[in-house]
Amino acid sequence: MLFRSAVPVIRLWQLTKTYGDGEAAVHALRGVSLSVYEGDYVAIMGASGSGKSTLMSIIGCLDVQTSGRYLLDGVDVELLNENELSEIRNRKIGFVFQSFNLLPGSTALQNVELPLTYAGVRSGERRRRAAAALDAVGLARRYGHRPAMMSGGERQRVAVARAIAVNPSLMLADEPTGNLDSVATDDVLAIFARLNTEGRTIVLITHENEVAQHAKRVVRVKDGVIVDDTRQSPIDGPPPLHTLTKYAPAGAHR
Repeated sequence: MLFRSAVPVIRLWQLTKTYGDGEAAVHALRGVSLSVYEGDYVAIMGASGSGKSTLMSIIGCLDVQTSGRYLLDGVDVELLNENELSEIRNRKIGFVFQSFNLLPGSTALQNVELPLTYAGVRSGERRRRAAAALDAVGLARRYGHRPAMMSGGERQRVAVARAIAVNPSLMLADEPTGNLDSVATDDVLAIFARLNTEGRTIVLITHENEVAQHAKRVVRVKDGVIVDDTRQSPIDGPPPLHTLTKYAPAGAHR
């Protein structure tokens, strides 16, 4: 069994988030407490307006809470300056979004290289790592393709490759299958399952039960509070619906 740190990757204490003041105030989060340990695969579920996207933004250091505490790998995020937060977003967290967020004029390889450029990785190493990440999601023959030349599923796999290229300890995926058909959804979820089996911690936002059932743990949010927290499989085991992918292991390169 792999050693797991006793310190949670994510620890939230009584987190609140309020937008606006007075009678117009919107209470997006109302005292959320949550711990996520290394190697877990957590789906956060909720309807539109439940607070799940606000929670994801705070976990990803894209927004700050109104009150409460957020510790990331034991570090109080509220005490970090903007440069330190930027470093965390670029090196520690890999983001995957519903809308892919790819640069339309850049190739798949160039899109995956982008966070490595920000991280100061040299050109040769940057290209090697980007190519390895694309290989890992089954896109070895798409290095030179621009987003318009690829299907939605392929574009999302480029986004996953971009997220893993920096070798983050935490992956955050916000409705990553929302724009995909069922075949592409299965492909992306199989990649997430393999990445998690290799030890990657994943937090995924979804409103689809069919997607959440692939996670080891399902946290349901309603009206800014956690209303259910269900463990579907052990942290140290495979995800409940784990299936092997035809793609190379993350980090492999031909």
